[in-house]
Amino acid sequence: MTIEEAIKTAILFEKKVHATYTGATARATDAIARKIFGTLAEEEQGHIDYLESRLAEWQKDGSVSDEKLRTALPPADRVRRGMARLRSRVARRRSGQAAELDSLRQAVAAEEETSGFYRKMVKELPAEGQDLFARFLEIEDGHLAIVQAELDSVNRTGFWFDLKEFDLELG
Repeated sequence: MTIEEAIKTAILFEKKVHATYTGATARATDAIARKIFGTLAEEEQGHIDYLESRLAEWQKDGSVSDEKLRTALPPADRVRRGMARLRSRVARRRSGQAAELDSLRQAVAAEEETSGFYRKMVKELPAEGQDLFARFLEIEDGHLAIVQAELDSVNRTGFWFDLKEFDLELG
């Protein structure tokens, strides 16, 4: 795969993930879920814009600048540590979570697929392409950590978007 083909393919992946988060935002009934999904949708739109600008550079002069891709989200390891601290929040109702749960599953699948593509590009492309996609891999792994932590919380620990829903000791 050439760098141009990789960038074009990455744009398609990012558009798919963006659509997943945009839909999740629209379906979410929980305000915190809407905020998380909305933030991730904005992040993905930034990735699309960035990749489109890199594609234009590549098509113009056969190179891509090393402009750093920014993210508003913390690294994956920091997300995991933060999730552990946030699990002691105020209890709330469990109603309306079906849409969010389905959206989380879709988001995990989309992020895993996208991260897999970036991981492959980092291994297979020439150095210039590897540098471009290594940062995407780092950011997408952070996104995956966020949505996976939320999904794990709902499925295993009695928390929903960092809010404790039940206490085994209290019943």
